[in-house]
Amino acid sequence: MERFDFIEMKLPAKPEFVGVVRLSISGIANRMGFSYEEIEDLKVAISEAMTNATTHAYQANEDGEVTVGFGIYQDRLEIMVADHGGSFDLTEIKQATGPYQQTEPIESLREGGFGLFLIDALMDKVEIKNDYGVIVLMTKKLSLNEVDLDDDQIPTTQ
Repeated sequence: MERFDFIEMKLPAKPEFVGVVRLSISGIANRMGFSYEEIEDLKVAISEAMTNATTHAYQANEDGEVTVGFGIYQDRLEIMVADHGGSFDLTEIKQATGPYQQTEPIESLREGGFGLFLIDALMDKVEIKNDYGVIVLMTKKLSLNEVDLDDDQIPTTQ
């Protein structure tokens, strides 16, 4: 079985906690060896997922909770953002994450639709499950920074 570490956080479903999650993913991704650009992409993706959860999952008078999980593998980071609200419609989500039409004005995209489009563009793999609430699973592969030698390059070994 593949070895990995798992970190889980439970946060109030409030916009002011998005920054906490951004800082967390930044620290985890930095420790794993992701580049600055990849870390920025991860921060944007998790912000969008958190914002969707805090904005759409609960009624204004509900005290909701968002669970964020980080699966830290040798070659990738898996991120899970789960709410337990029932206000998302899976059919709408699937329509919103369909192929983005360049001719379609951003204003006409459904609420949260552009965020899901953005997550899909920034991550290597995105899955959405809607059994009890909404779970967004995002995967970012860790690219190896080692450059393989071409046939015409001479290794510098002494």
